[in-house]
Amino acid sequence: MTLVKYLAFPVVIIAVGAAYWFLSYEAAGTAMLVIFGIAMALMGWILVPTFGDVGPTAPVDPDWHERDS
Repeated sequence: MTLVKYLAFPVVIIAVGAAYWFLSYEAAGTAMLVIFGIAMALMGWILVPTFGDVGPTAPVDPDWHERDS
């Protein structure tokens, strides 16, 4: 995926927050929308690139079992 696809949803949320500010001058709702948009952008930047990762990150010993002592 491209950066544009990652940022499209957060940018729309922040734009709605900006439009809400200019139409209502209400700070609390605007702040919640903008902070949510920033959080979505941060989540997309950090988590979305890991969606294709599967499986364990360490080698697995096929002979080991937790109940074998």
